[in-house]
Amino acid sequence: MVPPPIALDETAVKTKQPPSPLKEGDFNDRLLSYDKEGYPKLGSLMKALPEKIFHVSTAKSLFYFAVDTAACIASIGFLYAVVTSEVYRSLALWQQAITVAPLQILAGFAMWCQWCIGHDAGHSLISKEYKWLNSVVGEISHSIFCLTPFVPWQLSHRRHHTFHNHLERDYSHQWFVREKRDELETWVKASYATRNFHLPFLYFVYLAVGVPDGGHVIPFYGRLWEGQKLSTKLRGVGSSLLSIATAGALWANMGFADFTVVCMVPWVVMSFWLFMVTYLQHHSDDGKLYTDETYTFVKGAFETVDRSYGKWTNRLSHHMMDGHVMHHLFFERVPHYNLEAGTNALTDILGKEGKGDLYKSIETKAYTQEIVKQFDENWFFVNEKQIIRE
Repeated sequence: MVPPPIALDETAVKTKQPPSPLKEGDFNDRLLSYDKEGYPKLGSLMKALPEKIFHVSTAKSLFYFAVDTAACIASIGFLYAVVTSEVYRSLALWQQAITVAPLQILAGFAMWCQWCIGHDAGHSLISKEYKWLNSVVGEISHSIFCLTPFVPWQLSHRRHHTFHNHLERDYSHQWFVREKRDELETWVKASYATRNFHLPFLYFVYLAVGVPDGGHVIPFYGRLWEGQKLSTKLRGVGSSLLSIATAGALWANMGFADFTVVCMVPWVVMSFWLFMVTYLQHHSDDGKLYTDETYTFVKGAFETVDRSYGKWTNRLSHHMMDGHVMHHLFFERVPHYNLEAGTNALTDILGKEGKGDLYKSIETKAYTQEIVKQFDENWFFVNEKQIIRE
């Protein structure tokens, strides 16, 4: 369950070329069709990919959910046992911190893996046969284990996928044009000036304060909720109350100090993983953003980036990092356990078609250093030349 040691080698950008030879029968024997700008049409790409990568297995989904649930309970339970032991209580404060830090990192990583399962639930990829299972797993995974109200997150995340890499309509990411930074509001400038202190807390701000998309804990304000039906808002309230009740019950039973050490510090670790993965997969030196005049779904999807954090980190994180392009192309069709095979098939097809340059992949084993470096240098800025306006 522990992620591999962070490598210190520099990040390298690569594309998966040349493509591996296609074996007979691997893909449907047809060429892709293209739009007027030379991007493959989504329907033709789907037909060219192996049908098996679109298969959603309820049993397999529930197996991974069970594994990550066990990992969360075991890691947090062991941490709680240590924190409430007489030996731990007898230690000095600095000794206590050193003792629990590795366990908090482990528990936080387990919560991150559990969050990835809830992510599949948000895309209705736990089950296509029993659709109610997606809500059940999502509420348990996100609202309870990860203290992330499931329904509000599901709504905002779908908007993100619908308008990925759109300058104004993308959710989860707030883009600012670097050349116009002198025109930013005072509070935005202050946020930029103090950016290096924000990384562990940005997900909390996103959920609790509702910047930039709207309230996730109090689901009634912000652009996310404009035009939403009352029934949808009530479902959002239900998810929020479930998260609040979970946190409240744990706090009441553990007390503030133990709740902070056992639950909230691992939650901060989880949120760091979530922000790091999300940020790095939507920021690259040659990444493009689009406007209403230039945006298409396929163009936006191919501006996302696959990143490899190392073999086992990728696997334990359910290929959330190294299967991201495939996920953005088919976010409600390919479950996490098929992302690796789907990505390999995608890169082979693009290579065969002479379109391998559309796919971006970056080796990022030094991921902690990379997020600190990128966030310090770029924050939420994008250069004007990266914006395709016409």
